[in-house]
Amino acid sequence: MSIAQQIVSPVPTFRARLFSHPVVRIVLGVVAVMLPMMLTLMLSEIVPKPERVVWPFLLAATMSMAGYRLFTQRLEKRAATELASAGATREAARGVAIGAALGLGVAGVLAAAGAFTVTGSSADWVFLLKSLPEQIMVACFEELLFRAVLFRIVEQRWGTRTALVVSFLAFALAHMQNEHVSVLAILITGVAGLTLSACYLQTRRIWLSIGVHFGWNFLYDGFFSVPVSGHAARGWLQVSLPGPEWLTGGAYGVEGSVVTLVLWAAAAVFLLRRTASR
Repeated sequence: MSIAQQIVSPVPTFRARLFSHPVVRIVLGVVAVMLPMMLTLMLSEIVPKPERVVWPFLLAATMSMAGYRLFTQRLEKRAATELASAGATREAARGVAIGAALGLGVAGVLAAAGAFTVTGSSADWVFLLKSLPEQIMVACFEELLFRAVLFRIVEQRWGTRTALVVSFLAFALAHMQNEHVSVLAILITGVAGLTLSACYLQTRRIWLSIGVHFGWNFLYDGFFSVPVSGHAARGWLQVSLPGPEWLTGGAYGVEGSVVTLVLWAAAAVFLLRRTASR
């Protein structure tokens, strides 16, 4: 005689279902990444200005990472493999090289067209030292937010294609309030979001996309004095962008240039095809 045993899975509680919902997870993930950064920067205001040149940005980036790890451990009940330390330095360095190469490619094309001219330089390298930690923080924060939280969770629930569309829209919309923004600049920002998401898909970690993001931003904010997404630049080399806005990006910076659109779109297509071939 055989006895059939029916195994009944326990019904998830309302709380479990609520906190496993992708939209709720995205909201909580955003809070986990954003709140530590904001609190760190706010508390650093207590310190006299001359003594808070570098460390607040680096500490804010570290706290955002810690907040994300806490989110994955406590809510998602897993290790944050997308922040795995193995290969992190190599992937980040590779990303910096890619981001800088894209930036230099844009500068080179514009220079050949007479629309990118170095007019002078600052007296010292202090602008590089000030820009470095800030751009590290920006790259870490935005990649945690848009890739580790938003893209990853949307992809888990609705698939890669939907996640790419959401990444495009979210990254573009997040920059719509920036000064001097144009329709072309919004489109380019969305394409940049696609490229950075494609970087994430290459490794399933965020170090490559952080490197690309940082390499581009630091090149224009720290080295060249060119606005980044409409934000005033403080770079070492002073650069003039003579020419029509569609070519140079105008006051928004080269992120509003059609040259940037072409190069970032080409990078996105290359990376996405490479991912698909795997």
